[in-house]
Amino acid sequence: MEYNNSRVTPPPFFGGHELVAQTNAVMKRVYVRMFIGLLVSAFCALGVASSQTAMAFLFGNQLVFWGMLIAMIAMAFIIPARLQKMSSGAVLGCFVLYSALMGCWLAPLFLVYRLGTIVYTLFITAGTFGAMSVYGYFTKSDLSKMGTYLMMALFGLLIAIVVNIFWANSTMEWIISIAGVLIFTGLTAWDTQQVKRMAAANLEPSMADKLATMGAMNLYLDFINLFIFLLRILGGNRD
Repeated sequence: MEYNNSRVTPPPFFGGHELVAQTNAVMKRVYVRMFIGLLVSAFCALGVASSQTAMAFLFGNQLVFWGMLIAMIAMAFIIPARLQKMSSGAVLGCFVLYSALMGCWLAPLFLVYRLGTIVYTLFITAGTFGAMSVYGYFTKSDLSKMGTYLMMALFGLLIAIVVNIFWANSTMEWIISIAGVLIFTGLTAWDTQQVKRMAAANLEPSMADKLATMGAMNLYLDFINLFIFLLRILGGNRD
C-alpha cells in the first residue's frame, strides 16, 4: 500500500478543469482495473470450486498449495519494489495473474458457505467499500495519520491471526474478524486518498499507468479482505 517508490513531483500549473480531468482519467483506470481483477478472481474461484480435479490438485498437493501462497506473497512485495523497472504491460499482467491466484485461493469459500450468503456479503462489501472510497476521494481531511495507525493495526492483526492458528479460540476468531472489518474499512478510505493524490501528480504517462495498476491492486486487496472478514462474521457454513 505504499506509493513512495515512484518519483512524484508536484502538480504543474494546471487550471482547475485540467487537473480534475487528469485526476479523473487516472482514477477511472484504477477502478476499471480493480473491477477486472475482481472479475478474474470470481471466475477463477467459481471454476476451481466447481471442479473436483482442480480442488484436489490445488489443495490436495502440498507443493502446489504452498507454492501458490508463496507466489502471492512474493508478488505483493516484488511488484511495488520493481515498479519503475517493469513495463506497464508487465505490471498489469502481474496484477491479473495475482487476481487469478487469489481467486483460486478463495475457491474453498464456495464449499464452506452457502451461495446466498456469499452473494449477500458481497453486496454489503460493495456498499461499504463504495461509501468509504467516496469518502476518501472527497474528504478534505488528511488521512495520513489514520493510515499510519491502520498499518500498525494491520501488523497486529496478522500476528493475532498467526497466533490463533495454533490457539484455535473461537472468541479470538470473532474479535479478529471484527478488527479486520474495521481496519480494511479505514484502509479503503486511506488508499483512495493516496491514489487520488498520485493521480493529481505530474507523472510521465507510463509511470501514471503503472501507478494506476498499483492503486487498483491496493484497492482490490482492501475489497477482498473486507469481504473475507465480513463473510466470517455474517456467514453460516453449509451445515
